Amino acid sequence: MEDGIGGLRHMLTTVFFSAFAGFMVVPVITDVTVAAVCSGPDDSCSLAVYLTGFQQVAIGMGTMIMMPVIGNLSDRYGIKTILTLPMCLSIVPPVILGYRRDTKFFYVYYISKILIAMVCEGTIDCLANAYVAVNIHGSTRISAFGILAGIKTIAGLFGTLVARFLPIALTFQVSAISFLVGLVYMRVFLQENLYDDDDHHGTYHQEDHNSINDTILAEPILNETPIKTQVFHKKYSSLKDMISLMKNSTIFFQALVVTFFSSFSDSGMESAFLYFLKARFGFDKKQFADLLLLITIVGSISQLFVLPRFASAIGERKLLSTGLFMEFLNMAIVSISWAPWVPYLITLFVPGALFVMPSVCGIASKQVGPGEQGKVQGCISGVRSFGKVVAPFVFSPLTALFLSDNAPFYFPGFSLLCISLSSLIGFFQSLLIKDIPTPHLNKAITKTSEEEV
Repeated sequence: MEDGIGGLRHMLTTVFFSAFAGFMVVPVITDVTVAAVCSGPDDSCSLAVYLTGFQQVAIGMGTMIMMPVIGNLSDRYGIKTILTLPMCLSIVPPVILGYRRDTKFFYVYYISKILIAMVCEGTIDCLANAYVAVNIHGSTRISAFGILAGIKTIAGLFGTLVARFLPIALTFQVSAISFLVGLVYMRVFLQENLYDDDDHHGTYHQEDHNSINDTILAEPILNETPIKTQVFHKKYSSLKDMISLMKNSTIFFQALVVTFFSSFSDSGMESAFLYFLKARFGFDKKQFADLLLLITIVGSISQLFVLPRFASAIGERKLLSTGLFMEFLNMAIVSISWAPWVPYLITLFVPGALFVMPSVCGIASKQVGPGEQGKVQGCISGVRSFGKVVAPFVFSPLTALFLSDNAPFYFPGFSLLCISLSSLIGFFQSLLIKDIPTPHLNKAITKTSEEEV
């Protein structure tokens, strides 16, 4: 299995280049947006907040539809083939702002970013998770998801560090080059499967056998309901696939509910957090970069070293609940920040938010066979996108209201407090997910049942 994880190096490298390019523009895009659409560089006008919120809604609606479709296509035509298109299109938006950043070019970037991200946003993460689920089996799969998330966080660390020192124009240019390098590297080095056909089939067969044992023996004992071991009997549409899987797996449905509330919180933070810091404490590009740099350092260490140990020690379900509760504490404390150093202090709780999605992917990947991992990861990405669609409708107006002079009462972080409550709901839902018995216990029960028969 170590060979299998080692064989992920080309996918991990591809994810690194794309994440590096994406994270590089995060510290500067707020200042670019404000400079392009507001009257002054220090103005926290509501238009910038609403534009960001509308962008999230439009992108979320597109990816909510496209992610299950892309997951379906990856099962049918291969992950490498489907991954090529989004990596090509992702080069265009940073090229525009790398050329000019006045108001006209900003709106060209804004429209192109929405149209392209409706197809591409989250696609690389979705297909990378499917690639891990297909090629890594057994108890090391959750560690592989953690390593994948850790590599993305490290890419964010380097991207934020580079953005901290580069001029704004050069930042977007380097981002476009990084997307291009990742595309070329993926096409040249990435293999569709890490195993030969015989080994691949044999490993899948054993994994399917264990997964079926888990499902047959765990679900009826806990819920006393019949379970279908094969969810997708035909090549249905992506929507029917998702509905069929949710009907036949209670655990997967619960994981999707947790995914929605976690994504709802994350999207709310994305639309509110940086604008809150800019309006409340006057943060600029350098302070954004410093804070994001600290977050990525803490996050990369926790995902690469802490998450695999915790996952093997306490299990994926408990790790998920722990992460959601830490995410709640993180946002609740930020909402009442009384000094500029408070956002830096609460980075101690950052690992919690980064534990959530690897745990969800690990739990969900065990509910189906290897030939359906693209559909599962596409469903998860679709639900995450749905959360991103809903959140800006709630939090963008709320953030704009409480950062303005017309707030009903003085509480600049009120929207962040509401966001923390969403994570708390996800935490309570995660407590309802039942732990599946270990394969050894399942085999013992199977043997006993066969003897009785």
